[in-house]
Amino acid sequence: MFNKIIKLGQKKFNKSDQHHQDNNNNNNNTSTNTVVRGSRTTTPAPSSVSNGESQTTAQSPSQTPNHPMFTTTPILEVLPLLKDVSSSDRPLLFMKKAHMCSCHCDFSDTLIMPREKEIKRQTLLELVDFLHSSSGKVNETMQSELIRMVSANIFRCLPPAYHENTGAPPEGNDPEEEEPYLEPWWPHLQLVYELLLRYVVSSEIEPKTAKKFINHTFVSRLLDLFDSEDPREREYLKTVLHRIYGKFIFHRPFIRCSIYNIFYKFLYETERCIGIGELLEILGSVINGFTVPMREEHRLYLVKAILPLHKSKGISIYHQQLAYCVTQFVEKDYKLADTVIRGLLKFWPLTNCQKEVLFLGELEEVLDATEPSEFQQCVVPLFTQIGKCLNSAHFQVRYFKT
Repeated sequence: MFNKIIKLGQKKFNKSDQHHQDNNNNNNNTSTNTVVRGSRTTTPAPSSVSNGESQTTAQSPSQTPNHPMFTTTPILEVLPLLKDVSSSDRPLLFMKKAHMCSCHCDFSDTLIMPREKEIKRQTLLELVDFLHSSSGKVNETMQSELIRMVSANIFRCLPPAYHENTGAPPEGNDPEEEEPYLEPWWPHLQLVYELLLRYVVSSEIEPKTAKKFINHTFVSRLLDLFDSEDPREREYLKTVLHRIYGKFIFHRPFIRCSIYNIFYKFLYETERCIGIGELLEILGSVINGFTVPMREEHRLYLVKAILPLHKSKGISIYHQQLAYCVTQFVEKDYKLADTVIRGLLKFWPLTNCQKEVLFLGELEEVLDATEPSEFQQCVVPLFTQIGKCLNSAHFQVRYFKT
């Protein structure tokens, strides 16, 4: 009986001690977490610095007892150049510079933190040159810290869309008339993307090692960034993702499937065409590399994900890239001509004459790659639609290339 009373007392003591510890942890989290407002992603906020001091500490995957510098908050400071230190000290200095560049600078005012901004810019330039140089040997630990720094900079909460700021309904806005949002801290962000691109294309980086860091999660978050309104960022993303697709063969099915899922989301949920053109441009290169005969998977995605893109109101933004992808399918497999032509006729615009002109131009490209046997299968519905175009009240449709 006495032993039971002692055990119960110990349990109550442990519970109260644990409750006290949980309260302390909650208080600490409340004081260190940063609230980030955004509308499209839920990625954690990267670390930021203000007045030369960092406000949050980012955990590094390369933290070890042998690297005590990673246990402290990164501070932007002038460090020795990589070329001025011995080869044995270079890896540790490289990681320290990468860890330091995880900090964000305040670009809301050009007069705020000018020294810290220049230090980070020069450090990023040095890291880019180091990867490009012949002496840029990067071991696995260095790669881990490098990708952690890249993730801390590029993966962020994107600003709200134009119509979300103005309160106007999204269907009432013309994407061509919207002013693109330009990232104010692009001088740093551009160098981070350039660093990532140099890392991916480097012949010194083995895919077997790099896949530990360039994994499916990283690629998926990279694809989410195509929703950025800054065209400069989307251009870099297009190049980086295309290089990843070419180098990491084991990522190819995942990248294709993820791109098609973005198309589905665009068609049936968001109707936001930002980034669709760049993704179609990547897909055009991918389709060009398909083997013949084409697999049923690719035929299915053509019907379910690519051809339905013709029904969007904002097709003029990405129609050039879409027409190229569709034509690539027909040139790869001539048997798909009937499927493509009937798909175009299915989504043929009824009242939008400018969109109808786009369809006629795409139809002409498809017919140039169509074999006579496939043409005969769709000749009746095709000429029925052409007859309607000849009777159109719009002169551009009626006299299209006559």
